[in-house]
Amino acid sequence: MSYSSKIISDTVDAFSSLPSIGKKSAMRLALHLAGDSFQKKEKLIQALQQLVNDLQICSECFSYSDTPICSICSNPTRDRGLICVVENIRDLIAIEDTGSYKGLYHVLGGVISPLEGIGPEDLEINTLVQRIQENNCNELVMALSPTIDGETTIFYINRLLKDVPLKITTIARGVSFGGDLEYADEFTLGRSIQSRLPYSQRQMS
Repeated sequence: MSYSSKIISDTVDAFSSLPSIGKKSAMRLALHLAGDSFQKKEKLIQALQQLVNDLQICSECFSYSDTPICSICSNPTRDRGLICVVENIRDLIAIEDTGSYKGLYHVLGGVISPLEGIGPEDLEINTLVQRIQENNCNELVMALSPTIDGETTIFYINRLLKDVPLKITTIARGVSFGGDLEYADEFTLGRSIQSRLPYSQRQMS
């Protein structure tokens, strides 16, 4: 694409570097902002500046936060004996949107994937074990996407905690094998959380 302005061209390149945004969509966004009011552009700039300068990682669950401890972890009405383990923050948001879960979360930051060179040391697994040991956790809900890597990660965590008096459950398989939690509809995901099952591999040694 050819533009009469290098500023517009650079803006299109910046937008098109984002996931799921092609050149044409990026061009529409750039031209829309160029022709819109100063207030709307200023609001976008301020939001991006906050994203760069002020966004933090929660020291307890490793989700995004505005403060050292996020609003979920600091909420006194949440069930502190219940921790839901998720792969990423998108999955956390998907589960929260169902309104079916009232416990806490732990964001691993991925799953164990030997083919991609991701091992347990690359994830927030040790912090999860430490968190469970230091707090009165009654149940660990494994809400990882039902893939081979997800199942491997669940098995690994289960083996680490096999001597801890803790109930480990997995979400019911309303989510198809190989699917991503963030793409499941709220009703299906909500039912999967509510109908969670004991993790059978916990009995293996």
